[in-house]
Amino acid sequence: MSESTHPADTFGPPAPVPVPVLSVSPVVLPVPGRAVDLEVRVSVPLTGSDLPVVLLSHGQGHSNNLSSLNGYAPLVNFWAAHGFAVIQPTHLSSTTLDLAPDTPGAPMYWRSRAEDMTHILDRLDAIEAAVPQLLGRLDHGRVAVAGHSMGGHTASLLLGARLTDPDDGTTVHLVEPRITAGVLLAAPGRGGDALTPLVAENYPFLSTPDFSRMTTPALVVAGDKDASAHLTVRGPDWHTDPYALSPGPKSLLTLFDAEHGLGGISGYDVAETTDENPARVALLQRLTWAYLRTALHPGDPAWQTACEALAAEADPLGRVDSK
Repeated sequence: MSESTHPADTFGPPAPVPVPVLSVSPVVLPVPGRAVDLEVRVSVPLTGSDLPVVLLSHGQGHSNNLSSLNGYAPLVNFWAAHGFAVIQPTHLSSTTLDLAPDTPGAPMYWRSRAEDMTHILDRLDAIEAAVPQLLGRLDHGRVAVAGHSMGGHTASLLLGARLTDPDDGTTVHLVEPRITAGVLLAAPGRGGDALTPLVAENYPFLSTPDFSRMTTPALVVAGDKDASAHLTVRGPDWHTDPYALSPGPKSLLTLFDAEHGLGGISGYDVAETTDENPARVALLQRLTWAYLRTALHPGDPAWQTACEALAAEADPLGRVDSK
């Protein structure tokens, strides 16, 4: 990845010059026993090799297509243009699939979501073979996971968080050792009395998360105005639980005045973004890139440089804490 900088960069670490992005979808992976085949989008820089892989788990929402491989373009395009291979599955919970309500795992398919990422990692060779321009360009040894909202829950399981299966009472441990870093964006926090009664009754898998085993390094991103009143009675602090209740090394990016959309990361100009803010999205693009760059290339100074640049801002859009 080139170390030259873009002359228009105005914040944070010197990012590589963005390159054109190649995005291919759907790449179809048959998975025995899954309700439908697993479809993914692969977005990569047009040039370069040894590309680290970022698995991106979509959230839920009212839009028909954002909760699928077609969402999160503001992040996907930036990460891919700056040296990452981004792979986005369409989870079974996607409204685009419109599965029958009695499909096993419905409606949120929390276990299947995490298993989708393991299937992808098991089939990286097949994904490369399906996209001739990608063959031999992925670094299978450098893998991170990112997820927004419900996707953050998925990512937390892959990073080591546990929960109690509400159907049989067993402890669920879905950590994926091939994933060495994560980014949790507006992810759910602890369960118990932190949940609204409606959520506790209808989504019991959210009642028992245990972040004490989530040892994989991660960046947790939370908006200080993200009350998520339909999910929790604790207010915005709920989304910081994956940071506060897990062991280090972890970092917490608190975005000032940000709501659940974090400025508009789920898509360009989408109606369900309640806090549209291009500057906030630009900040988040740069900071998440810097975190992933350093996490997947230990010793790279991108993350430290980004944190120092944010701290030096006269009127910063957020704050970083680490442990």
